[in-house]
Amino acid sequence: MGIDALPVEVETHTEPGLPKFNVVGLPDGAVRESLDRILAALKNTGLPRPRGRLTVNLAPADVRKEGAAFDLPIALGMVEACGGVLDRERLERFFILGELALDGKVRPVRGVLPMAMRARAEGMQGVLVPRDNASEAAVVEGLAVYPVEDIREAVRFFSPGSDLPPPFERDLAALFEEARQYPFDFSDVRGQENVKRALEVAAAGGHNALLVGPPGSGKTMLARRLPTILPPLTPDEALETTKIHSVGGKLDARGLVATRPFRAPHHTISDAGLCGGGVHPMPGEISLAHNGVLFLDELPEFKRQVLEVMRQPLEEGHITISRARSSAEYPARFMLVASMNPCPCGYLNDPVRQCVCAPPQVQRYLARISGPLLDRIDLHVEVTPVPFEELSRRGQTAEPSASVRERVVAARQVQAHRFAEAKGVYCNAQMHSRLVRKYCDLDEAGRGLMKMAIHRLGLSARAYDRILKVGRTIADLAGSAAIRPEHLSEAIQYRSLDRDSWSAQ
Repeated sequence: MGIDALPVEVETHTEPGLPKFNVVGLPDGAVRESLDRILAALKNTGLPRPRGRLTVNLAPADVRKEGAAFDLPIALGMVEACGGVLDRERLERFFILGELALDGKVRPVRGVLPMAMRARAEGMQGVLVPRDNASEAAVVEGLAVYPVEDIREAVRFFSPGSDLPPPFERDLAALFEEARQYPFDFSDVRGQENVKRALEVAAAGGHNALLVGPPGSGKTMLARRLPTILPPLTPDEALETTKIHSVGGKLDARGLVATRPFRAPHHTISDAGLCGGGVHPMPGEISLAHNGVLFLDELPEFKRQVLEVMRQPLEEGHITISRARSSAEYPARFMLVASMNPCPCGYLNDPVRQCVCAPPQVQRYLARISGPLLDRIDLHVEVTPVPFEELSRRGQTAEPSASVRERVVAARQVQAHRFAEAKGVYCNAQMHSRLVRKYCDLDEAGRGLMKMAIHRLGLSARAYDRILKVGRTIADLAGSAAIRPEHLSEAIQYRSLDRDSWSAQ
């Protein structure tokens, strides 16, 4: 149900009569077809199987059941109902899940982590899972995880008097340490110090950013290195993020998302693919980017409808997908980083190449991004091509990501202390109006500077709040308790698309 697991009790009943098999309890097609797989698996492994009428009930009966995870518990119920001897007390202390192959092998399923977390919350002794899902389930501390290879191994596990094998274990601390070794680094990027500074500010305050520049100026290269300067995932954040990837079937062999995710969907993506949906709701890219970065390359090329659907999650940090039968809520607290060319040809305001676009073309191109969406992006950063001298310089490397990350972590610690009493607020970008008034108070010089900026740039009320939040982050990076005029000046310059020369009106 969304990213949370709902326990389902599998009941089996047999009686004499002509062979007839039925599954009740709102099963979907995959669950109804499971009977043929299970009967073949039982026959091919020499285990007892029903001869007469068989009824399988999945309770609660008013919730739709989907997927193949019910194969293994249904098979064990058949074995017990057909005269096999299983330890019923042990059965009641374990969650069981897995898909069966025709030869009795147990195949992996998705959504194992939420199920394991629910098993721990229900006070279960452990979970019985497919071997390929053991790494994922073992992320949950305080729960015994027992992997099985086939149905016969599961039957032996629940045989009366059998000793429990040692549970599956893994070193989570070593996994987190390994995950912190990034393949990218800020030191790979020559020049672009102003853009690196802007991304440092974005990372320190959790702000959304838009990179505007000609093709080949390094926008994508810089955006891909943003996760390397973000604070490391906490264990709770890692579990929450992994739950979403588990439900979406996106987990790798490690079974744990230990670094902040970076999602970069193609501009042809649908609104359901970006925000989640489908007949049976599944998480979209904005949820898979939860606690990480969502990168939209060539922002104006995305369908306007797709971008507009994203406006509410950007504000609220979650998205609710409603259908006639049910609704699901997925977390979607992410940093949005987008890139775009300044015009259709890409060379408007380029110091070297000539732009060939007429002003109406530029206006139509920029108008593809709505004002309300643009207001939700805190930093508009101009990216210019790197000069040849900077590219060819030897013997000098840029500042590494680790150094930048230290400053970002220090600023985030200040914000964590500031918002300790504010529920659901973890960084400056998430401040609501009351917190902005409380923590972004300006002196006389700052108010005069903001008044001049509003009149000259025509800023909206939301853009005004965004500037104050960015100014607060810059002050945190500088170790200042007050927002000074120099902090505001830097924040104002990050609203380049509000200037007349960039206006899409």
